Amino acid sequence: MTGSPPAQHNVAQQHLDLVPDALLAGRAADGDTAAFEALARRYGPLMRATARRLTGTMADADDVVQETLMQAWKQLDSLREPAAVKGWFLRIVATRSIDHLRKRRSHEALDDMENRNGAPGGPRTQDPESSAVNASRVAALKSALAQLPEEQRRCWVLKEFNEMSYEEIALTLNISPTSVRGRLARARIALARTMEEWR
Repeated sequence: MTGSPPAQHNVAQQHLDLVPDALLAGRAADGDTAAFEALARRYGPLMRATARRLTGTMADADDVVQETLMQAWKQLDSLREPAAVKGWFLRIVATRSIDHLRKRRSHEALDDMENRNGAPGGPRTQDPESSAVNASRVAALKSALAQLPEEQRRCWVLKEFNEMSYEEIALTLNISPTSVRGRLARARIALARTMEEWR
C-alpha cells in the first residue's frame, strides 16, 4: 500500500482542522488541496444546510455545495480577506442556490409557499374556481418577483424561503443589515403594489 498510514493521516487531518481560516485559505490559494479539504470539512455541513433550506431538496443542496466548492477552488485567488472565507462560501452557496431555485424549483417553491400561506381555516380541498384563482395568484407573484431588481429579489428569497435573519442575510450577501432592511422594504412595497388585486 502507498500513502500515509491511516493513523498518521488522521493526525494530519486533525492538525489542519485546528488551523485558522485565514491560514487555510491562504495555503489553499497556493494550491494546497489538503488545506482546501479542511475548509470544505469545516463549512460543508453549514453550506449544505443553507443550500437545503434554500433549494428545498437534499439532492439540489448536494449539487449546490459541489458547484460551490468547484467555483471556490477556481476563484480562491479572488478572496481578498482569507479570514472571511466562511462568508465567502455562503455567498457562493446563496447565489448557486438562487440559480437552482429560479431554474428548477421556482414554480414548486412558490406553489409550496402559496399552500402554506393559504387562507386560514379554508377547506383543504378547493373547488375549481378557487384553484384557478390561486394558480393565477401564484403566476402573478412569480411575475412580480421577476420584475424586482436582482439585489432585492435575493434578499426576499433568503428571507421568505430560507427564513434567514437580517444579520444572516447580510453575512451571506456581504452587505450591512441596514442594507438588507432597505432592500426588503423596497421589495415588499413593490410586491404589495403588484399584488394589490390579490389582497
